[in-house]
Amino acid sequence: MAKYRFWAIIIVAVAVVAGFFVWNSQKEGSDKKFKLGLDLSGGTHLVYKADTSGVSGADISGAMQSLKEVIERRINIFGVSEPIIQVEQGGVFGTTNTEQRLIVELPGVTDVNQAIKRLGETPVLEFKLLSKEAEAKIKAGEKNQDVINTPGTFLETGLTGRMLQKASIQFNQDFASKPIIGLKFNEEGANLFAKITKENVGRVMGIFLDGNLIEAPSIKEEIKGGEAVITGDFTPDQAKQIVRDLNYGALPMPISLVSTETIGATLGDKAVDASVKAGLYAFVVVSLFLVIWYRFQGLVAALALVIYTIINLILFKFIPVTLTAAGIAGFILSLGMAVDANILIFERTKEELKRGKNKHDALKEGFHRAWSSIRDSNLSSIITAVILYYFASTPIIKGFALVFLIGVLVSMFSAITASRTILFAITTSPPTPK
Repeated sequence: MAKYRFWAIIIVAVAVVAGFFVWNSQKEGSDKKFKLGLDLSGGTHLVYKADTSGVSGADISGAMQSLKEVIERRINIFGVSEPIIQVEQGGVFGTTNTEQRLIVELPGVTDVNQAIKRLGETPVLEFKLLSKEAEAKIKAGEKNQDVINTPGTFLETGLTGRMLQKASIQFNQDFASKPIIGLKFNEEGANLFAKITKENVGRVMGIFLDGNLIEAPSIKEEIKGGEAVITGDFTPDQAKQIVRDLNYGALPMPISLVSTETIGATLGDKAVDASVKAGLYAFVVVSLFLVIWYRFQGLVAALALVIYTIINLILFKFIPVTLTAAGIAGFILSLGMAVDANILIFERTKEELKRGKNKHDALKEGFHRAWSSIRDSNLSSIITAVILYYFASTPIIKGFALVFLIGVLVSMFSAITASRTILFAITTSPPTPK
């Protein structure tokens, strides 16, 4: 009995300290505040349209995934908390006029201009070959610059900033100490660059940044190793800016902003208040039911629910979990799972008491008999949550599944460990001697 009382004191003490931490960490300036999704914190919703005209149909899916990864990497550089970036197809189903869209959600950023600025003007880097028709005009005596500046004279090669591994600033005395931009391609880009230069010796390759021709050198020989340089007329500041942007991620295709939506902080606060009230009401109603129906055991179960709630909140902070309205719904739903476990235990215990066993033996047998039912019901919920999380198509559903999964796992601990320990600690009946 003393062992149970010792551990019951430890559990309650740890719960009190953890609860104080949860409360204190919500103060202004704390870096351990709950991470809230766009619907709770407010923020900006941006929709971009991707220009896939230069991408073959079979490569569009891969190009859009690359675009998503680049934008995500760039946003993370600017420290936006928990951005949500999704690829979406628009247009009429079954037609060839399908638009490729990029959905960007930035929680906590309620200034649209600031959001667009944070997304940044990431450059589109492209390598194109001067068409043979244009080369023929140059050979016929037309001025190089006039021909090169004619729209449509350069052809796509497939080599873009998507294949860029690293950009750097270099200085070369041959260019009067002006900065040049060194490029290092990944393996895919290096192989393609070598193939292009090998098959097109003597032809002109145009290097474009954001659609502007920066340089148009002649290919003298095959270039292996995946390295190239841009020797445009850059100032040091311009070169530094271009290198920084390229390293943050060069877009594999141009994108244009088509719509914006802002969820104000006030609306987000109202959603938080409503969610918190829903959680409190659910907790109070459930606790009252337990106390009214099971008396003292119900009071212990209510205490176990407090411990359950605190453990969940601690995990939400340290994993961390981005809470949305759907996630909070999953948490409240898992609260019901925790109650189910206690009800099973108490009903089995009542059955044992009716058979004439004392409180200690009835509790022991009640927990033992209830365990298989608790295990099986929670296991089915865990499997459902895992499948839902794995196959979820949106972050909102994933968030719901994750919060629900955490809640179910914690409910098993609170019912089997916290409730059991506290109930045995306050039971005065000694076990029946064997």
